[in-house]
Amino acid sequence: MNKLYLYGSLAAVLATPRVFAQEIEELLVTAQHDSRSIDVTQALSVSPDAAQLLRDAPGANIATNGPITGIPQYRGLFGPRISVSLDGSLLAPAGPNWMDPPISYAVTAQLEALEIYRGIAPVSVAQESVGGAIDAKTRRMDYTGSKDFVVDGRLVGNVQSANAAYQLDADVQAANDSHRLKVAAMLQDGDDAEFPGGTILPSSYERERYDLGYGFRWGDHSIQFDYGYNDTGNAGTPALPMDIDYFEGDLYKLSYSYKPSQDLELLGSVYSSELNHGMTNYHLRPAPAALSAWRQNIADTSNLGFNLQASLRDDFGTWRAGIDGFTEEHNSNIDNPNNSMFFVVNFNAAQRSIFGAYLEREHKLTEALGAEIGLRVNRIESDAGEVNGTPAMMMPPAQALRDAFNGAERNQTDTNVDVVAKMNYALTKQVALYAGLAQKQRAPSYQERYLWLPLEATGGLADGQLYVGDIALDSETARNVEFGADIAHSRFSMHPRVFYYRIDDYIQGTPLAANDPATMMVRMMNMANGTNRADPLQFNNVEAELYGFDMDWSFALSEKIELSGLVNYVRGKRRDIDDNLYRIAPPNLSLRVSYSGGPWTAMVETVAYSPQDDVSDTNREQTSPGYAVVNLNSTWQLSSSLQLAVGVDNLFNTEYAPHLGGYNRVRNPDVGMLERLPAMGTNVFGRMLYRF
Repeated sequence: MNKLYLYGSLAAVLATPRVFAQEIEELLVTAQHDSRSIDVTQALSVSPDAAQLLRDAPGANIATNGPITGIPQYRGLFGPRISVSLDGSLLAPAGPNWMDPPISYAVTAQLEALEIYRGIAPVSVAQESVGGAIDAKTRRMDYTGSKDFVVDGRLVGNVQSANAAYQLDADVQAANDSHRLKVAAMLQDGDDAEFPGGTILPSSYERERYDLGYGFRWGDHSIQFDYGYNDTGNAGTPALPMDIDYFEGDLYKLSYSYKPSQDLELLGSVYSSELNHGMTNYHLRPAPAALSAWRQNIADTSNLGFNLQASLRDDFGTWRAGIDGFTEEHNSNIDNPNNSMFFVVNFNAAQRSIFGAYLEREHKLTEALGAEIGLRVNRIESDAGEVNGTPAMMMPPAQALRDAFNGAERNQTDTNVDVVAKMNYALTKQVALYAGLAQKQRAPSYQERYLWLPLEATGGLADGQLYVGDIALDSETARNVEFGADIAHSRFSMHPRVFYYRIDDYIQGTPLAANDPATMMVRMMNMANGTNRADPLQFNNVEAELYGFDMDWSFALSEKIELSGLVNYVRGKRRDIDDNLYRIAPPNLSLRVSYSGGPWTAMVETVAYSPQDDVSDTNREQTSPGYAVVNLNSTWQLSSSLQLAVGVDNLFNTEYAPHLGGYNRVRNPDVGMLERLPAMGTNVFGRMLYRF
């Protein structure tokens, strides 16, 4: 499998962007031809968002709509096109605008690894992975060989200056030969962040998380039960039309394994979550002057999933076969606290269920040549209840939209097929070649199908545009090809990849006709309110392509000093018209010098992004200038139990606005409305880690 492990720990408090607190990395090239591991168990980070660590993976980036609302991007694809799982379990966000993307439920302090499948993901690891797959793996003690319990605990606290933030984490685990127990808690809090030109409003956040886990092993069998409670309070999302009032919910998982021999293993799990969400446009950001423009959205989501997999090893490789399923249901209702008569049923029992089956073979053809072949078939069903709203009772265009939606055949079914073929060839002990070919498919999301009124509930696009859905959308079909090499000498390693994605029926917003009811409604609202909102877009199937190059590398200058870096380039274009795809990361690179000697480590890093001029006219996307920042940090291991760390991000207080940072939607004297949001300025941070 071609996969990238980004290992972290409770103490690491993972997930700071490369342009903020950085990781001290030790490159360990594995024996597999097409994978490598980056050990970041001593990661220095102060970001509350686990997604931020993805910036250290070749080809990866992050679209940031708020301090805890990072959406992974991989080779230009993001959102539901990337499968994100938590210990193998899927999760559908409660926020219709992805204020709580799946990776936000990965507790940074408890992570053992972010497992990122580079390029083409195996069919066994994800149901829908047009844009790749990520699995957040939680740190968990192994069973021991004795009846005596072993206890492992970690406490960590960190602070930072740019937003006066702190984070406290505790993780205590105990295990013997038959039982294991875990208790963990996390507390995060931060004020509005400062940048060289002022303050980013609102960018404060507060969040608590509590987790319990128990496992029992007998003979060749084991079961594990895990429970998590998430409580997010006020949190700003300045790139979106509302801010977070709360996210509250429970996550459950029961898993089972049976391993009677080294060659046979059976794995199964059942998991679910119940999530509640509230958001407003008045409680954190300056409220609209007109009381009639105040809005509150109350949403909830329930998820239920399962998977069952059998693995059989033989002298030439491994067979994997399995079935899996996941169902989600969403409700979203908009109101005005100043007017009890106003309401919009945004989504009513919007359901999406997927059931899949797969077969996969990893096979060793010769000592030098290996192959992976996989086939997956998914059956996706979606449906939604009837909708209504005050606009549909007062405006003929809105009434036409409501009646057309309620009268349509909303139950839709898709049958999708994924096929994967990959090969590795070892030219020498130090050089291996890689090639991959795949077809991946994705059915439309519930927002893309069932958004009936022109709104911005678009799964975190953050382009400032109004959208309506299309019930009759077809599934996306991506045909991918990639080539690469893995070079690993005693002091030097390099892992380049080139790739091409041809995506048929790519789901993209497109303009509507002037006489379409959605267009007429937006124009009527502009006339009534004195606004100038652009004509809405509708999710439609178009033709697209993405291609590019990414690489990570390292060179040991000596036993204590290492030079390393990343290079990323991706180009996304429409094939049916002359336009670019929306929100594509510009070319970027990083260069690090790391020192490790005895109890001391240190790192200096430069991160540079090119201007992005290849923007989407359809999404009315703005270009962005390039920038470069310098970061540094250092750790001191006082004892086997205690470590101290300090660092400075954005050392020279550079003022810049990342292309994936979104546009400001808040009245702010320091940032103009619809200007691209800036990043934090100089940020001094410190961390203390204690193990017991």
